[in-house]
Amino acid sequence: MVNRKELDPDSSPCAAFGERLRRLRDERGWTQEELAERIGCTGTHISAVETGRRPPTKRFAASADRAFRTGDSLERQSMALRQTALLEGFPEYVKHEARAVEIRLYEVGVIHGLLQTREYAEALEADAVRREAITEEQATERVDLIVRRQATLTRSPSPLIHVVLDEGCLLRPMGNAGVMKAQFDLLVEFAERPNTLLQVAPFNMGARRPFSLPITVLTLPDRSLMSYAESSQRGHLERDSDSVVPVLTTYHQLQAEALPQAASVAMIEQLRKGTS
Repeated sequence: MVNRKELDPDSSPCAAFGERLRRLRDERGWTQEELAERIGCTGTHISAVETGRRPPTKRFAASADRAFRTGDSLERQSMALRQTALLEGFPEYVKHEARAVEIRLYEVGVIHGLLQTREYAEALEADAVRREAITEEQATERVDLIVRRQATLTRSPSPLIHVVLDEGCLLRPMGNAGVMKAQFDLLVEFAERPNTLLQVAPFNMGARRPFSLPITVLTLPDRSLMSYAESSQRGHLERDSDSVVPVLTTYHQLQAEALPQAASVAMIEQLRKGTS
C-alpha cells in the first residue's frame, strides 16, 4: 500500500492503540472503509485513529471490539490511554517541540518543565500523588517525559529558547532547600547558554502582564508558527497563523515589560543565597 505510515507502538499510547487496530483490520483483510461501515464512522476517522492522530473514544473502542469480536480488550486499552497523566493534546505538542527552531514560553506557578531539575520535577509530582491527583506510575511517566524533552533540545543546531517566568515560579518552594538551590543553579546555567534568553516577569508588572496562563509559541523549520496553551483538563494546539501571530505579538510585549536577563539572573542568584 502506498503512503502507508509506519507506527512505533512504543512512542505513545495512541500509537499503540492505532497499531493494534490496524493489525486487527489487516488480519481480516478489511479496508479502512469496510471497518468504518462496521463501526459506524468514516474511513478518514479510522485512518486518524490508526496513525495516532486522533485518540479513540470509549464508544469507538467498544464498537471496534464488537466488530473484531475481541471482548472488551480494545475498550480497556482505550480507558488506560485516557488515564495517562498527560493532558489531551500534549503528546502531539511534544512532537512539534522536539523539532522547533525557536521556542518562546511563558510559565506561571512552577518552573517550566524544560528548565526543571529531575529532583524538582519529582518533588512536584510527589505532591500531586499525595493529593491523589495522579498515581505513582503517572508521576514517573511525567518525570521521564520531562527528561526526554530536555534531551531533544541538545540537538545541533540548537533551537533558540526564550523563557519568561512569572516571579511566583521562583518564590514557590519545591522540595527542600537543596532541591531549590540546584534548581536555581540550573536556571543560571541556562541563562548563560548562547541560544537562550531568560527573563522574570515581576509581580509589580501588575496589569501590564498580558498573559494570565502559560503559553508557548513554536517556530518550526519551515518558519510556520504554532501556539500551545493549557486549561486544567486539556491542551490546545493552534496552527492557524492568523490566530498565532497576535499571541506572538503579545509575547513580545511581555518580554519588553519583563526584567532584562541580567536583572532576572541577579534576582535568581539572590534567591539562591537564601537556600545556602
